[in-house]
Amino acid sequence: MKADNKNKQQKGTEHPLSILANKAYEIFSEMGFEIALGPELETEWYNFDVLNVPKDHPARDMQDTFWIKDRPGFVLRTHCTSVSAREIEKAGKEGRLPCAFISVGKIFRNEATDFSHEMQFHQIDGAMVGENISLANLKGVLTQFFKKMLGENTDIEFRPSFFPFTEPSIEVFAKFKGKWLEMGGSGVIHPTVLRNFGLDPEKVQGFAFGLGFDRIAMVKWGIPDVRLFYQGDLRLNQF
Repeated sequence: MKADNKNKQQKGTEHPLSILANKAYEIFSEMGFEIALGPELETEWYNFDVLNVPKDHPARDMQDTFWIKDRPGFVLRTHCTSVSAREIEKAGKEGRLPCAFISVGKIFRNEATDFSHEMQFHQIDGAMVGENISLANLKGVLTQFFKKMLGENTDIEFRPSFFPFTEPSIEVFAKFKGKWLEMGGSGVIHPTVLRNFGLDPEKVQGFAFGLGFDRIAMVKWGIPDVRLFYQGDLRLNQF
């Protein structure tokens, strides 16, 4: 008796972001990075203060940050740099330097949405701390990552920028549909931030980066709108 094909249950597949996360972990593990995890409900200290973000910085305003009612001092994390902050601080206290960490996780920002912006999205964040770590090391690591993730012929561009927790700071761009699309920010960890971690900036240096993970997926598979990742449409896998 032939089985009724109409009653057969279709097998599910991995979400594109899960596929991408596993690939990212593989690439960075080969470069010596440890995988790190951290809370989505974060303290103001690890989300802002330790990273040299002043009390009057615009990122703390209600239009950018989701503050938690009846939980003063807590926010939905606005970046995964808080994960790196926790891990670097811990590694320093335990004498495990040099160190390098990578994390992929969901972050939240209270902002308007469009094809490349969403109020919740994923970020891949990484950091390395040790002796004589420079901007050249950062550019080498990011170039290696993008070439392996998006292909050897991927066009990558670094542009000067500003972030409170890095100096100098650079933004990373990749070609998407013939135009430059910002992938995220990065830079050499600010001496004040290293001191906040309990480290001596005269002895150790480091770099950090935070990249829009969803945007990397858009470039890799030609997905036209970041909002498609969160609509539960199974046709997303067509890409």
